[in-house]
Amino acid sequence: MHLDLRHLRTIKAIHDAGGLARAAEVLNITQSALSHQVKGLEEQVGVELFVRRSKPLKLSAAGQRLLRAAEKVLPEIAAVTEEFRALRSGKTGRLHIAIECHACFDWLFPVLDAFRRAWPDVDVDIRPGLAFEAMPALAREEVDLVISSDPESLPGIVFNPLFDYAPTLVAAADSPLAAKEWIEAEDLRDQVIITYPVDRTRLDVFTTLLTPAKVEPEAVRQVELTAVILMLVASGRGVSVLPDWVLREVKYRPDYVTRRLTREGVTKRMYAATRTEDATRPFMAHFLRLARTEPVKLQRV
Repeated sequence: MHLDLRHLRTIKAIHDAGGLARAAEVLNITQSALSHQVKGLEEQVGVELFVRRSKPLKLSAAGQRLLRAAEKVLPEIAAVTEEFRALRSGKTGRLHIAIECHACFDWLFPVLDAFRRAWPDVDVDIRPGLAFEAMPALAREEVDLVISSDPESLPGIVFNPLFDYAPTLVAAADSPLAAKEWIEAEDLRDQVIITYPVDRTRLDVFTTLLTPAKVEPEAVRQVELTAVILMLVASGRGVSVLPDWVLREVKYRPDYVTRRLTREGVTKRMYAATRTEDATRPFMAHFLRLARTEPVKLQRV
């Protein structure tokens, strides 16, 4: 016995319409062609599917069983068809994000809020637990985008530039560093540096200032939350170097001072790493556009 979707659609149409004539209109075929389909289907399954003496036409017990199968299978097929159509048009998909930047949540959440409204059918998730193995996870297709300020040359991965930012020192208003116009590496030799709990190779204060100058601070204290870092800084427990968008409001508060790093200032660039083939997908391209514009608004505050 061989059944296909045409058979299931025929059974359901006749049941819903209550007769061959109306079902033929629904299926956009002649009544004669529909009768031949029914006859061929009954020959295929080896039993009668309709009680022909009844008006309106009714399904037999075997026909009812086939109808239940049609009512289960056809919606599934329709859903899969629509899902594939949406995938082809770029309306659905998956955007799972890994973050190599603790401070990025400040600008990422507004970006995701705008993205969600534009692409409600895209599955969005943030995977901070993958931060330290983000690039291998991206290559394995466990995540779809990695926020990073450290571009690498990796096969099949493209680092899409987002925006530039300035790593900036923040200290208590009564800190001796407040008297300086800018901060050099030597200024931090006797300081406690408060950082996020990540490797030094991913901290701007080390990669852009201390490590090149071979300067070691008095101590390093690791703290998970930005708000706690700022509280400790205000209490004189240490200083920190944070992206300028994090300090957009702090720099106007009397408890703090902010200073650029070096006379010329330091600028870094934030990237969104994606698999090469994904970068031009419609929803991914829109996310990248949002991620290039929303953070700039925070930097201007």
